[in-house]
Amino acid sequence: MLKGKVVVLGVTGSIAAYKAADLASKLAQAGASVDVVMTPSATEFVTPLTFRSLTPGSVVVDMFEAAIEHVELARRADVVVVAPATATTIARLAHGLAEEMVSLTVLATKAPVLVCPAMDSQMFENPATQANLETLRARGMTIVGPEMGRLASGRMGAGRLPDSETILGAIRYVLGRGGDLAGRKVVVTAGGTREPIDPVRYVGNYSSGKMGYAVAEAARDRGADVVLVSAPTALATPSGVRLVSVQQAAEMRDAVVGECRDAQALVMAAAVADYQPSATAEQKMKRHTETLSLELTRTPDILAEAGKGFVRVGFAAESEELVANARRKLESKGLDLIVANDITGPESAFDADTNRVVILDRAGGEERLPVMTKYEVAQRILDRVVELLAKGS
Repeated sequence: MLKGKVVVLGVTGSIAAYKAADLASKLAQAGASVDVVMTPSATEFVTPLTFRSLTPGSVVVDMFEAAIEHVELARRADVVVVAPATATTIARLAHGLAEEMVSLTVLATKAPVLVCPAMDSQMFENPATQANLETLRARGMTIVGPEMGRLASGRMGAGRLPDSETILGAIRYVLGRGGDLAGRKVVVTAGGTREPIDPVRYVGNYSSGKMGYAVAEAARDRGADVVLVSAPTALATPSGVRLVSVQQAAEMRDAVVGECRDAQALVMAAAVADYQPSATAEQKMKRHTETLSLELTRTPDILAEAGKGFVRVGFAAESEELVANARRKLESKGLDLIVANDITGPESAFDADTNRVVILDRAGGEERLPVMTKYEVAQRILDRVVELLAKGS
């Protein structure tokens, strides 16, 4: 997604400037071409040499020595990211001032601009700062953050620069707006549902949610309007993705049915519990006997109730007869595609970062993929979804 993209990173005079070095490094690792522009005050916190050591691109501070460099940087940029953005820089951008290389470059670019505020919470909450941010939003700039947390002043509040992964997600979201899923709504489910036994126990499974979150990220990167219906996980919500949190299969069913009314694709990557306790104890069950019997009933069949008129993709996590079991599920549920993975292999276990899958379609085709990261698998699945949408399936 970022490979070959030109990112101009504007760094301003905030204590959070050191975090920009990590962001520049991660952008370069992702294959982006990174040029850095700095305000003079930013060099009081981190030196230009730091960025020259991390990225092969240019690092510019003095706008007079740079001559027309700001125009060239602005022209070739695919995206401009100001991180961290101080209250002073935000004010300059809002009022169209060009007093140093960062504001000068933003003023000259036609590329999308992301502004990542970082300052003390009192400065952030000041009506002047809020008005300036609203002005930038009205002009089409994307504001990322700030986050709540402990600030340099020692206070707690809103003002922390988001971490690099959050900013990277926002960059991918902005760059993906013109992708092959632009204008399409994609609903993705993730995680393992929890069916309560009593207030502290539940029937569940080992799903980490990583595959579903990877699909949500990949769909976002291709321009989709993504709704992620997620059971509990330890994963952060991807930037640019709307999260609907659920616990039980019935809650996931209700959310999916509602969201799919205007969706073009559903990718059911969640590990939905097949059974739920017939009754849930109101109080914690005590350990009075050597054995405990639970009566279980079937959970809702979400795919059966989700409706039709959109591309439907299911998942089959199997421990035996991988293709045969997945094929039966595809046919019984009337799916367009099903993604089968053998959960007995370490490369495709629930909590692994990789997966080895077979994609089956209703025409009888099988696409066997080698071991890939879950994000790469997600992209291959979405390649097939895009093909089906183009055919009007």
